[in-house]
Amino acid sequence: MQKSAPLITPVLIAGCTIILISFAIRASFGVFQIPIAEEFNWPRAEFSLAIAIQNLAWGIGQPIFGALAEKLGDHKAIILGALTYAAGLVLSSFAVTPEAHQIYEILVGFGIAGTGFGVILAVVGRASSDANRSMSLAIATAAGSAGQVFGAPLAEFLLSVMTWQGVFLIFAAVILCVLAMLPMMRAPEPVDRSVIEESMGTILRRAFRDPSYTLIFLGFFSCGYQLGFITAHFPAFVTEMCGPILPGGALHKIGITTTSALGAVAISVIGLANIAGTLAAGWLGHRYSKKNLLAGIYLGRTLIAAAFIMTPITPATVLLLSVSMGALWLATVPLTSGLIAQIYGLRYMGTLYGIVFFSHQLGSFMGVWLGGKLYDLHGDYTLVWWIGVGVGAFSAIVHLPVREQRLKVA
Repeated sequence: MQKSAPLITPVLIAGCTIILISFAIRASFGVFQIPIAEEFNWPRAEFSLAIAIQNLAWGIGQPIFGALAEKLGDHKAIILGALTYAAGLVLSSFAVTPEAHQIYEILVGFGIAGTGFGVILAVVGRASSDANRSMSLAIATAAGSAGQVFGAPLAEFLLSVMTWQGVFLIFAAVILCVLAMLPMMRAPEPVDRSVIEESMGTILRRAFRDPSYTLIFLGFFSCGYQLGFITAHFPAFVTEMCGPILPGGALHKIGITTTSALGAVAISVIGLANIAGTLAAGWLGHRYSKKNLLAGIYLGRTLIAAAFIMTPITPATVLLLSVSMGALWLATVPLTSGLIAQIYGLRYMGTLYGIVFFSHQLGSFMGVWLGGKLYDLHGDYTLVWWIGVGVGAFSAIVHLPVREQRLKVA
């Protein structure tokens, strides 16, 4: 009897570690909104645009780093990503104008692309057996949520003892630590000669002619919009618009005494809830239709966001939103990446997923930028939330016609 392949492998452990560190830093940027704006007396839209540009650069860089990994090797792509990430953080720590922050966040965005989902999930996917692939992708994605659990609270704590510039420099040193994981990041190349000999251009042309690929691309937009807006603006939203934390209450007793602290903790709670949600998505994705699961996730997000904005904002509703939205937060990633691998194969999964992820980051750009722009115009985030409700409903609908069968060679 042949022994089944193990689920937990050195490649999976290393990939989880890299994503965890990369996303811990990335998830903390919303905490810097108020300190940076107050130090320089900037409108909220200025630093929001810097984060929006970071998300857009991440989206542009994702297919580029995916192609680099497939052409030059995974290790070189990850090294370049980590160095670029660290350079962007160091330069940002010296920025004193909105334009400088916005330019340097391009480097941070490219760095996230080189140390994030596109490159790492492709390696994890190749190293996994068919039976384990959906769960392996879910575990690696959940590692991003694990980083989010402590990234924002860590940034909040560091800001209490040092300047935001010092925090950026510490984060630059931390991201370089991911390079210690590279010896474990070794995945097999495809053994099917027909797959090896197919050029990237052939695979891309085949995908671009397939309506299902277009629908997946369009559907990922709302995921980015919702995640980008909440990550960048939710700490400030909670700080300014949440009802008071009552002395003697449960939150007060565990040390959460201000809405600023609650905002940082809310991002952490979202990440914690999503660990369970993403693992559940991976388990379900191996057993049920991935496109239907994606449609259900987007519908759930739509209903949750609508219910939240129609009720008074209190510490209780903030935590309820964090848990419920968190359970669906990155659950789309293993399903979307797994769907691409299922339809188009593993050889160029990094590039194909990277292109789809660009749609996600276009959504992130819009969510982050609109959040700051509309806040400056109206003094609140209500309209941004309702736009998120609309695009979420759109994504739920467009996934339904996707054909999940493996695309045959023409």
